[in-house]
Amino acid sequence: MKTYLVGGAVRDRLLGLAIKDRDYVVVGATPQDLLHAGFKPVGRDFPVFLHPQTGAEYALARTERKTGRGYHGFAFDTDPSVTLEDDLRRRDLTINAIAQDENGTLIDPYGGAADLRNGLLRHVSPAFAEDPVRILRVARFAARYADRGFRIANETVRLMLQMVQDGEADQLVPERVWAETRKALSEHRPGAFLRALRECGALARIMPEVDALYGVPQRADFHPEIDTGTHVEMVLDAAARIAPGDALIGWCALTHDLGKALTPAAALPKHVGHEQAGIAPLRALAARLKVPAEYVALGESVCRLHLLAHTAFELRPKTVLELFEKLDAFRQPKRLPQFLLACAADKRGRQGMADSDYPQARYLTELFHSALEPRAKTLLDTGLRGPDLGKALREARRKAIAAAIRAHKKNPAA
Repeated sequence: MKTYLVGGAVRDRLLGLAIKDRDYVVVGATPQDLLHAGFKPVGRDFPVFLHPQTGAEYALARTERKTGRGYHGFAFDTDPSVTLEDDLRRRDLTINAIAQDENGTLIDPYGGAADLRNGLLRHVSPAFAEDPVRILRVARFAARYADRGFRIANETVRLMLQMVQDGEADQLVPERVWAETRKALSEHRPGAFLRALRECGALARIMPEVDALYGVPQRADFHPEIDTGTHVEMVLDAAARIAPGDALIGWCALTHDLGKALTPAAALPKHVGHEQAGIAPLRALAARLKVPAEYVALGESVCRLHLLAHTAFELRPKTVLELFEKLDAFRQPKRLPQFLLACAADKRGRQGMADSDYPQARYLTELFHSALEPRAKTLLDTGLRGPDLGKALREARRKAIAAAIRAHKKNPAA
């Protein structure tokens, strides 16, 4: 029985990154061998065990055989005769098919280390085509390593394209699409995730609402990048810079302009009313992928209200108050900063504006703090109750916002 460190831990060490998880493959053993050694079984589809002291995952070396469509149609073989090379061959990318023995020696039969040096995401074998989830995984790795100059190998792009044409992408279940998408939205360059999916045709199959944005023009004076799909990619990358690892803000960036795909051709490149028009496709996408309610709620707010944030300095006190109320910010104060992060990403996700300031965020935050000063308890002490109390509190908040706006106009640099 031999044990090897495999996968992400080896890859990340070679890239000079911190190792988060350590996974091992065991060659020449049976499940009984590991049970007798005190390992705890956790695998459902094939034998995976937890080390009794470290809790690290140890999987028996295995091969797999395609038995049906999608990613559930596999039969696994974990016979002790399965070699390390056999096990590595079934993995998705060469950079994930490198092993390390207990002496630190690399076992790299498929050239993963060279692909790491060359910044190449390349599939290990034709078996890649048997699992449609790998399309999403490759796109996600493209998002993770785009800032390191990685690209997807041409032959892998062709294989992914063939998989889509063969209908494999149509077998993806919503939970897996969302799980990989959420991870991609947390990566350094999530815009690369969209580009990779679109290059192989998968984006149109799994997110047609997003794919429809490509080729839709915008006004050049507001959007020098012109194309709406390109803009969304840039907003995603801006969101990743502003709120690193925050998939919620990434989701808002992804869906904030979906309504632009519905603008009548005669109206282009203007998009009057795209904020409200985007709600229906956002809900359709979220329902199909089973996106969590928190994401849907904030995404809808950003879609519907982001232009109000952009024009904050022009808004009347009543409109500012309505903005805070529509965000439900008085009951959920975290909503406002989240909303403003997404709006800032929208501003910076434009050609030549990646480092632009977004003073609207500071301004609206200042007005919100002013609106928090009137307290219901103070009004209760005056004898107000029920609807009268709510009306008085709302008017007090409006007046506080109005006073803050006046003060800002007198001293905008404060």
